[in-house]
Amino acid sequence: MDMTAGTVTAFVGDSLTEHGDWQALLPDQSVINFGVGGNTTHDLLERLDEVVAAGPSTVVVEIGTNDFAWRLPLEEVVENIQAILSTLRQKLPDAAIVMQSILPRQPEYAHVVRTVNEQLERYVPSVSCSYVNLWPALADENGGLKPEFTTDGLHLTDAGYRAWFAALKPALGA
Repeated sequence: MDMTAGTVTAFVGDSLTEHGDWQALLPDQSVINFGVGGNTTHDLLERLDEVVAAGPSTVVVEIGTNDFAWRLPLEEVVENIQAILSTLRQKLPDAAIVMQSILPRQPEYAHVVRTVNEQLERYVPSVSCSYVNLWPALADENGGLKPEFTTDGLHLTDAGYRAWFAALKPALGA
């Protein structure tokens, strides 16, 4: 496949990204899904070279929720995501990079996820990335995923993906 032809958008993340039909969101572009179920920020850091090798003009990042399941310290999660974004910026200087907030999950994680998201939102301008806050579209009043968007409090239903797509589209010019 000739990656230089047309616009290539890479979606990078964990199972939430892996299960999204991103090509349907951007039908006029070449979309590569680099989502891998179970990935943590450490895992993604270790496989960034494959993303860079694809030469995307846009990189859309969603990562971090699995780090909370492993009980990694908040500082480590933030530092890893900052390293992911700075590495992508360094190796893909002309690419548009869109960092998405870590999605809401079960309400007991709301405080830590919000804390990390706030730090990421402050960080992204320093590496010329944009930020999309998905919480207004996906979170309920307790900071968990809205019940209509999930069956297990973590993974999304089709309705959840539609809400995510709608929140993300403006940042992609779609």
